[in-house]
Amino acid sequence: MHRYCLTLDLKDDAALIAEYEQYHIKIWPEIRKSIVESGIIKMEIYRFDTRLFMIMETDESFSFEKKAEMDAANNKVQEWENLMWNYQQPLKKALKGEKWVLMNKIFELNK
Repeated sequence: MHRYCLTLDLKDDAALIAEYEQYHIKIWPEIRKSIVESGIIKMEIYRFDTRLFMIMETDESFSFEKKAEMDAANNKVQEWENLMWNYQQPLKKALKGEKWVLMNKIFELNK
């Protein structure tokens, strides 16, 4: 199993943030199916102010390249992504077109 941490910012608008959170209370079934079929076992998103932090745990079949290909071929995922982009904004140092940015682990406390 692998764990990935990603980050993204929301637009600084309380009403938009509330709408974004409402969409995530019960995501569309097609989105849930797409996530699971890509090899993601567990996904959590946390928010502080406008900053989002996602933790994904995946099986060995998962790759970001495979997920991107699956998403590009799925009209419902594209619809969801376009909708979510109304609420999201890129990080200051994100690459052009990049949404969620992979974070580097800099510390781990071992048991």
